[in-house]
Amino acid sequence: MRYLILSILVLCSSAMLADNIKRPDSYNYNRGVEAISKNNTEEALDYLNKEIQEHPDNGYAFAWIALVRNYNEEFGRALTAVNFAVKKIPTKDKEFKAFAYGTRAKVYLNLEDTIQALRDYGQAINMRPNDSRFYDARAQIYYEQEKYDLADKDYQKMISLKEGDVMGYMGIGRNANAQKRYEDAVKQFDYVIKLEQNYSSAYSFRAESYMGLKKYNEAIDDVIKALYIDHDDKAFYELQQLADSAFDATVARLKVQKLKNPTESIWTYDLGVVYETANKYNKAIDYYKEALNKDSSPVTADRISQCYDELGNYDKALEYCDQAIALDSTKSNYLYFKANILDNAGRSQEAIKVMTDYIANNPDASDGYYRRGWFKEHFGDTDGAVEDYTMAITLQPDEAYTYLNRGVLYRMKGEKAKAEADFKQVVRLDSIPKDADCSFYAYYYLGQKDKAIEVLNTILDKDKKGNSYDAACLYSIMGEKEKALSYLRQSLEDGYRRFAHIKCDRDLNNIRNTEEFKVLLKEFEEKHLQEIAADADGDDDSAYELKVDEVPFAKEGGVCKVKCSINGLPLHFIFDTGAADVSISSVEATFMIKNDYLSSADIIGKQNYMTADGNIIEGTVVNLRDVTFGSLHLNNIKASVTRNQAAPLLLGQSVLSKLGKIEIDNTKKVLRITHKQKIK
Repeated sequence: MRYLILSILVLCSSAMLADNIKRPDSYNYNRGVEAISKNNTEEALDYLNKEIQEHPDNGYAFAWIALVRNYNEEFGRALTAVNFAVKKIPTKDKEFKAFAYGTRAKVYLNLEDTIQALRDYGQAINMRPNDSRFYDARAQIYYEQEKYDLADKDYQKMISLKEGDVMGYMGIGRNANAQKRYEDAVKQFDYVIKLEQNYSSAYSFRAESYMGLKKYNEAIDDVIKALYIDHDDKAFYELQQLADSAFDATVARLKVQKLKNPTESIWTYDLGVVYETANKYNKAIDYYKEALNKDSSPVTADRISQCYDELGNYDKALEYCDQAIALDSTKSNYLYFKANILDNAGRSQEAIKVMTDYIANNPDASDGYYRRGWFKEHFGDTDGAVEDYTMAITLQPDEAYTYLNRGVLYRMKGEKAKAEADFKQVVRLDSIPKDADCSFYAYYYLGQKDKAIEVLNTILDKDKKGNSYDAACLYSIMGEKEKALSYLRQSLEDGYRRFAHIKCDRDLNNIRNTEEFKVLLKEFEEKHLQEIAADADGDDDSAYELKVDEVPFAKEGGVCKVKCSINGLPLHFIFDTGAADVSISSVEATFMIKNDYLSSADIIGKQNYMTADGNIIEGTVVNLRDVTFGSLHLNNIKASVTRNQAAPLLLGQSVLSKLGKIEIDNTKKVLRITHKQKIK
């Protein structure tokens, strides 16, 4: 926008131009235009409004007002002003007439009226046939409409007006990429690079072309070049694609760049991104931490947090999320992430509180209300969830998932008419089968089972890997347990690892208590631990070594019983990978409090948690400062106190996931735990 403003300002340098065009030269008008050049929109509107009070037929002033109103997202007022400008600016003043049409086209685009926008860009071109900006803007609309032939004509026109017009060649190349004509695209970007060797976008778009041709080495070269120039956003995206297609080669090239530029954090950070994209979270964390030591960035701290979240190490995830919050003056975005981590950890009540803080900083953000509604569902506050979903819908009425979630809750509450209305909205908003996110659920709830399966199969054909979990949920809701379990297995085999979500997702309630579900979840939770251990095994960081500890156990009643100490109190725990969290009985907790093994500061609050048999119950949450068994020590472990006085001490996945690779040797009656240990 600023470029357009500055280019138009030169038109106002004199009051009288050729062809006897008279332009305003009043005090208020000139001060208003000057304020726009300085991006002072409030001051500009003040002066320009004074101008039209004195000269109500000043179409030029209305054109500038429209520009500012559009910038301020006051689209109705912008349209009113620019309509007046189009009428009042003399036709013979082609520069300003074109400016008015171009401004109105931008307003129409913001109103999602592309027909009128194209019409106005056509009018602007008629006024100024040699102004490439209007061809560029129109070509962008054609590109988004996938009318590549029309877009190409406009880009060719730009080139005819200026033979070395980089944007014209870039546009033709981008269109070729969109049509998968990658060889043609490469030729266009080659020419752009000859024109401007340091234009990063040419390299990042050519990288896309090379990716399409499966020329990964060439793609890597271009991505590295674009990143070196200015860390181009598209190059960063292509880097993540290369992590899937050419991981080893990409890592090697980034390591070379890191060696060439040892003081820069960018290459270390990018290595973290590649490892994270490849789900090698431990190694990603190592590189992110190295980058964080070079440059204390909240973005890097957040990436570390997200990796720990993926590993199920929620304490570490929260630690680095808090660091991101401390490093970021606005804090709000990271509050959002923190709330999600807390919910993943099963601490929904705390998640609700943090998301409430996020909402206080972002009262107009619909996603805050949506996520808080989601957390309230997990906490069992149905009415509160409905209220938040309604707020989210009020602020953003075009999000299908929000209607779906509210509709399900209305259905649970027996409010059938409200539920049906919400499901119909889902179908309306999520209407393209191949791109559907949730309409298949709505079709089922509306009694159209066949249509639900039809839409589901459409998206499965498009991306079975990414949509198998949704298939599991839908078939579970339908009561088709065998299919649901089959698709759940498929999703887990494809890499879905959101175990905390799986354990509380209401859509899976029909299969949750089956033996097959429990066995399946246990199988992949153990596999996840092995994946984490394997990731750690591949770590070439010389500061660590792998160590194997053997912890004796006794077999009692078919379970493994292991000696341990909690805050110095000798106890026994049940080794059970089927439990999600740590739990102790009320008897144990009471004894520990009375004998100072637990203090009042260790009592955190309440939360819902899942037992090994799949039941969701509420318990008091305490912090276990030190958990020791064998030579292994873990600190600050969250535990739920059950109301069952006879309940054993269970160490579930929230602890086991931190240990590393765990094997049970029934012959020697030991737990063999392989873990990383810092070299002293």
